Amino acid sequence: MKFKLLLLVAVLFSGYSLMAQGDEAKDNWFNLDPQTEGAPGVSTERMYRELLAGKKSQTVIVAVIDSGVDANHEDLKDIMWVNPGEIPGNGKDDDNNGYIDDVHGWNFIGGKDGQNIEHETLESTRLYVYYKAYFEGKDPSSLSKKDKKLYDTYQTIKEDMDNKQQELEGNLGLYQGLLDGIVALQAAMGKDEVTKEELESFETEDPQMQQALNVLKNILKEGGSLADVAKQLEGAVDYFSGQAKYNYNPDYNPRSIVGDNYSDSYERYYGNNDVIGPDASHGTHVSGIIGAVRNNDIGIKGVADNVRIMSVRAVPDGDERDKDVANAIIYAVDNGASVINMSFGKGYSWDKEAVDKAVKYALKNDVLLVHAAGNDGENNDESPNFPNDGFEKKGLFGPKKAANWIEVGALSWKGGENAAAGFSNYGKENVDVFAPGVDIYSTTPNQGYESFSGTSMASPVTAGVAAVLRSYFPDLTAEQVKDLIVSNTMPIEGKVKKPGSKTLVPFSDLSISGGVVNVYKAVQAAENTKGKKKSNSGNGGGGAAKSKPGA
Repeated sequence: MKFKLLLLVAVLFSGYSLMAQGDEAKDNWFNLDPQTEGAPGVSTERMYRELLAGKKSQTVIVAVIDSGVDANHEDLKDIMWVNPGEIPGNGKDDDNNGYIDDVHGWNFIGGKDGQNIEHETLESTRLYVYYKAYFEGKDPSSLSKKDKKLYDTYQTIKEDMDNKQQELEGNLGLYQGLLDGIVALQAAMGKDEVTKEELESFETEDPQMQQALNVLKNILKEGGSLADVAKQLEGAVDYFSGQAKYNYNPDYNPRSIVGDNYSDSYERYYGNNDVIGPDASHGTHVSGIIGAVRNNDIGIKGVADNVRIMSVRAVPDGDERDKDVANAIIYAVDNGASVINMSFGKGYSWDKEAVDKAVKYALKNDVLLVHAAGNDGENNDESPNFPNDGFEKKGLFGPKKAANWIEVGALSWKGGENAAAGFSNYGKENVDVFAPGVDIYSTTPNQGYESFSGTSMASPVTAGVAAVLRSYFPDLTAEQVKDLIVSNTMPIEGKVKKPGSKTLVPFSDLSISGGVVNVYKAVQAAENTKGKKKSNSGNGGGGAAKSKPGA
């Protein structure tokens, strides 16, 4: 599932309160240096000033597998990947790579008629539908050992579905009721905005308005406004309505839009060339973090200064499908990407083997994969997050994990006990590093800029660091780049709140490296690292010789 922006709305106690905005982060904090610039970023600005000034670099293609990218954004249009073998708009596959007019990338969740999938179910919902049909009419006591295991999985998913649907119903009722109460309160008071004093003196016997009144009093004490609360509530209602209508709806299936043979996980050529899609907010934000133009005096500064962004659309509002993820990785590899950012994830996998084969394909072709750890405040060592670097079919002598994979948790700018983002997943065995992921200001569609939070933001910070290393030190392999990033992190002293709880733990317990990505330290180390010449580097035009997927 595309890692959604964290809702500001939260139920704090039985009287219901909404979270007010706290202090604000610096817009560019993720690029700043903790020692010289007073923000716990990855030291990008310092690195360019002190280590790379005047040095030459090679252009690196970074594929963004996401919801889509606004290729016309003022801060991105000059760094969008352009397929040199394709003639735009002529309706032909000029470079014979199997994709017509793939000028800036490809869209695996669109159809030949130009339609696109925007909303999707969750993988758990799709598995629920599949298992329900499979076990319909069967006696559980007569099942084979293999089917009994599947049946147990089905029962777990069914219970989760039932609980989630009840939860959604309750949340919708709660937030819609609060929103209706605020609208009624505005009407009764004859104004859209009110002061704290006006609220204190207002009296009502309407229970819905009284509930809204209690909420607003608490918010205004913290410096919020009625307009802010209404906006948050509208967002919450939209979010939970969407989950009920699409994500957890077993009767919803938009796959007919794509027109592929979905049962064939290894079908390659489907989709369309619309790399923006119906909602490119997430992918555009991610792309800006990686490489928004640094020297144009507008907008923001991305981490990497010599990249081309390839947009590969495979992530809807809901859970991405394994077939699309696998094909997105293969497409990016075949067309010259050397770094792939993947800011998405889910709790179940439909066809992990297909994704594993694509990951191995990327490994054989020296492509680095950077993936967001997830926003559930959970331990990835205990609760699986897909896709991941562990291979389902390991083989007797084959690797157990992908050496070209970096899993990234989210750091907050607040520091101290709150250094680890409260929503971030973590894992001493399955999360490699942490990187800035709270209040990250970046590009959004239609020339916009906004602050988003999530491991979705921490992953592209790390992908940008990887792009810097591959750009200025082109002889480094994907595995060497990973090692440089993971081995040269910045430690966080003292104990922090373990995400999802109030328990204090050493920050070093939350990931393999125990630290925060730091491009300054990584570049310093890279200057002393001898790269291994790569025999198969991508040329960005889809013409580089590649080993076959799964080979």
